Amino acid sequence: MSARWLTDEDTDASPSRRLKRKAQKPLGRRRLADLTADPESGDTQDQLIRFLIERGHITTVVAELASGKEATTYVARGPRGSVLLKLYRDLETRAFRRDGVYREGQVILDRRAAKAMRRRSRKGRALLQASWVCAEYAHLWHLWRAGLNVPEPLVGPEPSEYEQTVPAVLMRLCGSEDTPAPRLSDAVLTPAEARSAWEQAVQGLADLLRLGYAHGDYSTYNLLWWENRVTIIDFPQLTTRSNPKFRDLPRRDAESLAGSFRPHGLETTGEQTLREVQRRAAGPGPTPRVLLP
Repeated sequence: MSARWLTDEDTDASPSRRLKRKAQKPLGRRRLADLTADPESGDTQDQLIRFLIERGHITTVVAELASGKEATTYVARGPRGSVLLKLYRDLETRAFRRDGVYREGQVILDRRAAKAMRRRSRKGRALLQASWVCAEYAHLWHLWRAGLNVPEPLVGPEPSEYEQTVPAVLMRLCGSEDTPAPRLSDAVLTPAEARSAWEQAVQGLADLLRLGYAHGDYSTYNLLWWENRVTIIDFPQLTTRSNPKFRDLPRRDAESLAGSFRPHGLETTGEQTLREVQRRAAGPGPTPRVLLP
């Protein structure tokens, strides 16, 4: 089944599915050809898609959803339903010039590997690529098991499983089969919905802090809105308390969240948001999920 992408002519009255009217073409309008059509293709992306199909992670790629400086995301189908397939770009073409602030405090036992990563040699870039992808999987599994509203990871939970998918991350698609959930930055909300989204977003930031995390880029651009529920996304830059600059990051997240919610009519400061997040972080967390065999 091919995906139906929202266009400017969509008139769905459900508030959770309305998007702001935009002049440019919506992302996802361009369809993908069958990436497995040429078995002899030497294209790295084609080879990765075929590998994911052969391993049973996906059955087909349906359409491109979004393309950014760091990764391109696709809607795919898999044995368990709709899949969000995130393919990271090569480090040479990605915008990770500021990744050092998020990597501080990480311990790399292999000295030669650590040196190569610092120098960003060819081997070092490959190691950075793998560590970035594996870190996102590890964070996703931790947060999902802890009961937070994050996409369910679809490979793992053992590192030996998801290491094989580098540079791809696979997670359950948020939304319906034909309509991926919009970012909060693109959703049109009623005042009541905006208040509900704000409460959920603040609680999500508090739940991260309770677990010892700072998101690093927490705003309506990295929060999805679907059926009156907020889902947190984008975890490569997630940082733990081992980072010596950790104390600054929750404040930055709070300021970013407050600023990005102003288009939804909510006026508050980053300092007020941070205090509320810290207050909630001292309380109980969500009910952990049970990982079934």
